[in-house]
Amino acid sequence: MESAEFLDLFRDRFRGVLRWHELDSLWSTLRTQSRKSWFIYAVGSEPPIHSASTAELDRFLTKIDSLLRKEHDEDYCGVVYADSFDDPEFIKIFDPNNLGVSCGFSDNPPLPGWVLSTTAPIDLPMATAPTASRRRWWNKIFS
Repeated sequence: MESAEFLDLFRDRFRGVLRWHELDSLWSTLRTQSRKSWFIYAVGSEPPIHSASTAELDRFLTKIDSLLRKEHDEDYCGVVYADSFDDPEFIKIFDPNNLGVSCGFSDNPPLPGWVLSTTAPIDLPMATAPTASRRRWWNKIFS
């Protein structure tokens, strides 16, 4: 059941963090919500089975913040999406060097680089891979 719940949460509505000060506020909110346990998932790696400690979360937030500001050298953020700014439980962080069409609407947006979630994550590349019938359909186009 948890895998279906995680996928439902992953596909739910998100709000984009547009400005850097909004990102600062989101990180601050996470750091002060000690009652929540956060999973830190680097998409493409093995999903964690244990939530991060408070120190691990703080270290991750510090490092990812530095990376995002360095690699996404813009006056806006636009690469972090949260289900809520006030009481977040699911956050998608996109790789600034692999944005594709993460902005706007798409039935198949690129996967984020990292996910922070209060729900245990599943293997997103595996869970969102095209079905066998869809792959056969694509193969017919290119054969």
